[in-house]
Amino acid sequence: MRGPAGRVAAVVGATLRAEPKLAGTRLVCLDGPSASGKTTLAGAVGAALRRRGCRTTTVHMDDLYDGWTGLRPDLEPRVLAQVLDPLAQGRAARLQRYDWYAGTFADWVDLPPPDVLVLEGCGSGARAYARYRSLLVWLEAPVRTRLQRWVDRDGPGVVDRRERWMAAEAAHFAINLTRDNADISLQAG
Repeated sequence: MRGPAGRVAAVVGATLRAEPKLAGTRLVCLDGPSASGKTTLAGAVGAALRRRGCRTTTVHMDDLYDGWTGLRPDLEPRVLAQVLDPLAQGRAARLQRYDWYAGTFADWVDLPPPDVLVLEGCGSGARAYARYRSLLVWLEAPVRTRLQRWVDRDGPGVVDRRERWMAAEAAHFAINLTRDNADISLQAG
């Protein structure tokens, strides 16, 4: 599983072998520390699955957090109520997306049931979602790489928030044993 292509191939292969647990939808959760490459991997996996004829949708946890303090206990019931429970009943999901500029939840997005739902971001591998999950992928990268990606992506003003976020995600991963429960563990460069 060396390199980006190997990581994508591993996730796509495991996804296609996995059992759908959200009615007819396979739920693939891509979790791991911030700036480890989850969004990039999700995009590549989604594209590869679509090339194989799978209707694939990606939901980013960034759209579901309630801002910088969003990785907290009220996140999981919201993800279940808006996304996973409806899909498990064979119905369309309807999620309210967080507007980071306005600092509040804003527009609603309808999500028809796909063949594969990629749920990407810190917290996507929560134990609360396990009954619906077909595949849990843990992705991590060296701390130095992640810290540089944070600054490149969000600017130098994010440093204070970054420390609090990293503490919150570490606590979340410890409570949920995310890395230990992963079906696949990947190291990004």
